[in-house]
Amino acid sequence: MQKKILSIINTFHHWLQWHGAGYAPLMLRLLLAYEFLEAGLEKLNGDNWFAELMFPFPFNLLPPDINWGLSMGLEIIAPIALILGFATRFFCAALMVLTIIAIAAVHWPAEWHTLAELWKGYAISDQGYGNFKLPLMYLFMLTSIFLSGAGHLSLDAWLDGRKHFNGHSTTEQTP
Repeated sequence: MQKKILSIINTFHHWLQWHGAGYAPLMLRLLLAYEFLEAGLEKLNGDNWFAELMFPFPFNLLPPDINWGLSMGLEIIAPIALILGFATRFFCAALMVLTIIAIAAVHWPAEWHTLAELWKGYAISDQGYGNFKLPLMYLFMLTSIFLSGAGHLSLDAWLDGRKHFNGHSTTEQTP
């Protein structure tokens, strides 16, 4: 009986090792795609409120309409790429930059003097102290995918497999 239980546990462990490596990044990709696409569609169907914001350099040099368009475009295109797992690290990096800018321009407290005051901004809703909790969580999720890759349930993995299958390696140079 013990051997049977250990065999089941071992089989389940091996199943998780293989499938978890693909499903874990897929779940993060789908969650992030939903959140960023929702923000992009809100911008597409809404009014530009970026004129009220102070963007960090070099985005403070661009007109609000350009920043609005860049943000909206990335928030619509990147989620599609994340769903497909295409150019995942590139789009994660782009969304990481966008998220850092959003934290600085929108979610960071306007004023704080102590770490205790800053910590009040680690919240979902803004009670006058900022609300950087959710974008910080997105930033950590994007970083995780950026570092680990899209997983084997992605176009990136499929394209990489085709490269290796055709005898081409990423380090080889063609004559």
